[in-house]
Amino acid sequence: MRNENDRKKTYQKILQYIRPHAFYLAASIILAAVTVILTLYIPILTGRAIDHIIAAGEVEFAAVVGILKRIAAVAVLTALAQWLMSACNNQMTYCIVQDIRRDAFRHLQKLPLSYLDTNAYGDIISRIVADVDQFADGLLMGFTQLFTGVVTILGTLGFMYSVHPAITLVVVLITPLSLFVAQFIAKKTFHMFKLQSETRGEQTAFVDEVISNQKVVQAFGRQQKATEKFDEMNERLGKYSLRAIFFSSLVNPVTRFVNSLVYTGVCVSGALFAIRGMLSVGQLTCFLSYANQYTKPFNEISGVITELQGAIACATRVFDLMEQMTDPPEAADARVLTDPKGNVELKNVDFSYVPQKPLIRDFNLKVYSGQRVAIVGPTGCGKTTLINLLMRFYDVNGGTISVDGVDIRHLTRESLRTNYGMVLQETWLKKGTIRDNIMMGKPNATEEEMIQAAKRSHAHNFIKRMSGGYDTVIEEDGGNLSQGQKQLLCIARVMLALPPMLILDEATSSIDTRTELKIQNAFATMMKGRTSFIVAHRLSTIKEADVILVMKDGSIIEQGDHETLLKKNGFYATLYRSQFVETLQTFPAK
Repeated sequence: MRNENDRKKTYQKILQYIRPHAFYLAASIILAAVTVILTLYIPILTGRAIDHIIAAGEVEFAAVVGILKRIAAVAVLTALAQWLMSACNNQMTYCIVQDIRRDAFRHLQKLPLSYLDTNAYGDIISRIVADVDQFADGLLMGFTQLFTGVVTILGTLGFMYSVHPAITLVVVLITPLSLFVAQFIAKKTFHMFKLQSETRGEQTAFVDEVISNQKVVQAFGRQQKATEKFDEMNERLGKYSLRAIFFSSLVNPVTRFVNSLVYTGVCVSGALFAIRGMLSVGQLTCFLSYANQYTKPFNEISGVITELQGAIACATRVFDLMEQMTDPPEAADARVLTDPKGNVELKNVDFSYVPQKPLIRDFNLKVYSGQRVAIVGPTGCGKTTLINLLMRFYDVNGGTISVDGVDIRHLTRESLRTNYGMVLQETWLKKGTIRDNIMMGKPNATEEEMIQAAKRSHAHNFIKRMSGGYDTVIEEDGGNLSQGQKQLLCIARVMLALPPMLILDEATSSIDTRTELKIQNAFATMMKGRTSFIVAHRLSTIKEADVILVMKDGSIIEQGDHETLLKKNGFYATLYRSQFVETLQTFPAK
């Protein structure tokens, strides 16, 4: 029942995307009708030509030549109409696919992080790329052959009826058997094609995961395990594909069998009428030609039905992605945050990723303009979650977060995030030049401003050593750079933008100690007058913070500056001393 509902919803969605291209659809149907009418007219001319061949030595050559010329003209017009129909179908199909892929990608930009965090990236990519391509192939075949096939069937019946109604009745009585069989098998194949596309998406996600983490796979000797898992998926995909193809391939031989019955019925009934003088030899020839043309579309449509089941299954997965809930819309009174002072307050904040597992409970914090707030604590205590809430990547379940006294849910997301500069432990660089990646922070910056930002982040020297300098093209996610170099470029990006509020989440985790000390000085200069949130595991990097928040299990358990917290001799002091002792043990005195 669910598969039936899925198909109905998918058909409705496809019709919505076809509607804006109704002109091409109408033109395609008209040209299909013209093509069929011209094609079906040729057997009539052929029959007339045969009737002009009365007997040996009694051939009316003038009439036959005239008919042959007419046949040639009709054949040329048919070819032209078919070419125009194909052009309309191509234009319509790829416009529809372009619209779907554009809408799917735009919808992807609006999806909450919770969806992206819980779904494999490879599967999402498979839906937008592979599934849409599969849908395009099925749709093009449907437009190209389905319209022509249906019009051919109807047109052939009309022409046959005009020649001899009784024989046409024989055809009509046998035809429903073919349609019934095709529909029955089509319903069975949809489920298999859906399983096939889902497994293909799962396999794409796994390949993407293994390729992006190949160093880890090899380092831990997991090649054999990865291969075994891939083989299991491949086996499953092969099983579903074979079943789908097996069931769908039954349509063609079954319809061919029914079509043979139609042809046999026309031959037998036509011969009987011809013997009784109720049908001429030319008309019988015409009828046999129509019988062939009438049955041919059923074979083509059976192939179309097979392709369409796969296409509909793929479209269902794409539309399922597009129906996922987006981020809540902006409030009706949402304001644009301009020139914020940087006063940030969290009041009675509750949040959990999973309702059954509360993470942050009754969290309260007041940060004044220009303060440097460091956040420390054990792994999983909620440090990065707090950053996600400040940036409104997630909305709080309870309580409020405000900037300059305004609840951030009443600010536009774009303006809120624009006023934060963010450097994370996980770097992100796009494929393009180094200049493009740094200027992303401030597209209208001058060349001098960009170079100064690179110098302050200590990225300038390694950039100049590269073959193209600032015009060096880097691969996706900075594949041809070291992790430290990528992090320096991300720091340069923020230093160029200089937003009024900063978030530094392990911003120097991949940088050598000597460079880190220099960058810490640059950060100290950049943070003057700016509200800053610093997440760090190395406590030596946050000693100069105005306020240090010690978090545990989603709550603040200690708060104060470095010296105050050491004097309390609490959790922070234990963390700090444990790191200091570990350092001494790692580098013992000689």
